[in-house]
Amino acid sequence: MFAEPQHRPTVPLSFTYSASIPKLLEALKISLLISAYQAGKLIVLRAKAGELTAIVRHSDRVMGIAVTPEKLAVGTRSAISVWENSSLTGSESERCQAWFVPHPPIVTGDLGVREVAWGEETLWLTSTRFSALFSLTLRDNSCPIINTNALLQCDWQPPFLMSFEAEDRCHLNGIAMVNGQPQYVTVLAATDAVEGWRKDKINGGCAIDVTSGEIVARGFSMPHSPRVYDNRLWLLDSGRGRLVIVDAATGQHDVVAEFPGFARGLAFCDRYAFVGLSKIRDSTTFRGLPIERHPQTLECAVWVVKIDSGKVLGSIKFQSHCNELFDVQILENISHPTLLYSKL
Repeated sequence: MFAEPQHRPTVPLSFTYSASIPKLLEALKISLLISAYQAGKLIVLRAKAGELTAIVRHSDRVMGIAVTPEKLAVGTRSAISVWENSSLTGSESERCQAWFVPHPPIVTGDLGVREVAWGEETLWLTSTRFSALFSLTLRDNSCPIINTNALLQCDWQPPFLMSFEAEDRCHLNGIAMVNGQPQYVTVLAATDAVEGWRKDKINGGCAIDVTSGEIVARGFSMPHSPRVYDNRLWLLDSGRGRLVIVDAATGQHDVVAEFPGFARGLAFCDRYAFVGLSKIRDSTTFRGLPIERHPQTLECAVWVVKIDSGKVLGSIKFQSHCNELFDVQILENISHPTLLYSKL
């Protein structure tokens, strides 16, 4: 949970950025939410007068972020933390400087939660440990935002899985929503073997249609962050450091842009894509990936590109032991948010 730390972090957040980034955030009237799971940080980036400032909240293994104007949710190692926007009825200035108030965290246990996404009255969770989609559904309507008595249940697994086991078989990690329902997920391989995805990290990744259960595209290297935007399916071909557009009807995909990092975390606003990048750990998980060929050039950063041309607008680069990002999300029409710490 995001309780206020007893002591200040020994290594404060340090970052640099292109001059174009705060100008863009101010023009779009947005702020950024970024999860750095290895460092245990939830980062809120805000722009004012041509400069970026950050507030940081700390928890264990900060992963997926789900946002709406009314609320946000963040997955951690064993719980979901939820904040409610308390400024919805204020003036325009108060709404832009939103205060997000924490609710008691919802304990999930170690599901291996990765991405999370809001449905109509449901929070959807991807579980790598069970290779499944879980949902948190309200048991009653006593609170319109969240209820600590929410019901956690498994709702979907890929059809190629023959049983429900905590064996991280296909590493289901990403979710794309359409009309409040899961439409696509990403997996690192279509396999029913225990941790079978590890055998083909270069070309085994797939995008799956949740409704039909069909694989709509193959051949990706450890894909993450599927999104439906502008009526098209986008995802990150992470091991190649690429943003791609997928034709779900044919399985073909086109590369929009390439980046110097393991691409993970994707958000859109207007005609811009915000892409999270990570350095790679010296471990068997990342060994042999295409981006490993030039490890000294890899960045922990958020890059911004124009989706119509793939042209890079600028970047935000993180230092000081912040090496891996998981998610990037946008708060629209909220330029200067504050996330209060939980007192529990």
